[in-house]
Amino acid sequence: IVLLGSFVMIITQIIMVAIMTMTPIHMSHHGHSLSSVGLVIGLHIAAMYLPSLVTGALLDKFGRNVMIVAASITLFLSGIIAALSSTNSLIGITIALVLLGLGWNFGLISGTALIIDGTTMVTRAKVQGMTDVWIAIFGASAGLLSGIFMDMSTYGTLAFVGGIIGFVLFPLLFWVTKRSQPV
Repeated sequence: IVLLGSFVMIITQIIMVAIMTMTPIHMSHHGHSLSSVGLVIGLHIAAMYLPSLVTGALLDKFGRNVMIVAASITLFLSGIIAALSSTNSLIGITIALVLLGLGWNFGLISGTALIIDGTTMVTRAKVQGMTDVWIAIFGASAGLLSGIFMDMSTYGTLAFVGGIIGFVLFPLLFWVTKRSQPV
């Protein structure tokens, strides 16, 4: 349960940082104004943090697994919408980045809840701290590698790959859940 929580948090961070980092470059390259870039990133950041006001209640009401599925589907849709949106579609890019922020929120908070569920007060800070270190390492790597990836490919391909990676959380959840059930 702790490893699943950590993995969910790390994967959501990788996807979010990789796509978010390249979005302003993609938008600028295709003629979007600086104010449009600021709007999209501002709404993305709002979608990352504002839902936290209710995400915890949703976790308690529907469970950690349901919220991981919600994160997976939201991240998948974000990547697909970003990949398929016209390069000059401010609405498409905005929807994709808002979904990216929301999926990150669902993944980060549900992963944190799993870590809390799977640790004691004695081990919790150490486990969460170590997870945070890995989130930072993988997030920074995603930011760096997304530029290299986009240089060799396209923003659409980067977003599509991010969406597919987000979807991986869905089968992973069922695999881990199935393995942890007694035979």
